[in-house]
Amino acid sequence: MAENEELQEESSNKQLILVADDEASIRRILETRLKMVGYDVVVAEDGEEAVELFNKENPDLVVLDVMMPKMDGYGVTREIRRTSDVPIIILTALGDVSERITGLELGADDYVIKPFSPKELEARVKAVLRRTSDKAVVVPASGKAVAKNVITTGNIKIDTARRQVYRKNERIRLTGMEFSLLELLVNNSGQAYSRNEILQHVWSYPADHRIDTRVVDVHISRLRSKLETDPTNPELILTARGIGYMFQRIN
Repeated sequence: MAENEELQEESSNKQLILVADDEASIRRILETRLKMVGYDVVVAEDGEEAVELFNKENPDLVVLDVMMPKMDGYGVTREIRRTSDVPIIILTALGDVSERITGLELGADDYVIKPFSPKELEARVKAVLRRTSDKAVVVPASGKAVAKNVITTGNIKIDTARRQVYRKNERIRLTGMEFSLLELLVNNSGQAYSRNEILQHVWSYPADHRIDTRVVDVHISRLRSKLETDPTNPELILTARGIGYMFQRIN
């Protein structure tokens, strides 16, 4: 009896990944490999089934092909982002940059280019979950611990303990990767980071100058649209010409 309970508890502690792809071979490979490295997996063969399974299973991460029948990956991403900030990794065709950019703009956290190695996807899954699975810290009622972890700049309040952001006490919804990017820049205000450095710190990408850094640009754009009064003339998240990006605190 005790052994059964222990096995059930171990299973319940596993993170659940939803894989949606219309190619049976890819579903089979990803399901097998992700289970081998310790995840629970559910699979969908089209966009409508992906949305149904998402609402039913409440996964910790979604791996989503762009081109699927009934509803494409963009439609699924839109549906998920209506109610959830769960991390999304999109699978996109080699060389089709517009697919990647569109998916990121709709709220995906990262992408993997087809054809890909299962090891590459496992690394992306691990990195995104590590950055987005941080649990909010429970703080005492006194609020002293909160004060230590709250950064105020202009009308923006960033609570790093709870991983939450507010504008004039109104909550601003950020995805886990958006918050991790913001946290890196805020904790190092005034320091410029290159796109490659940001990818290494936040997404755990290897140091490789051939990597497409547009994932950073799109996330910066998304952050600006949520935090800046005028995203076209940012005051908080600045472009450091010739380098990358930096955060500037304002009074």
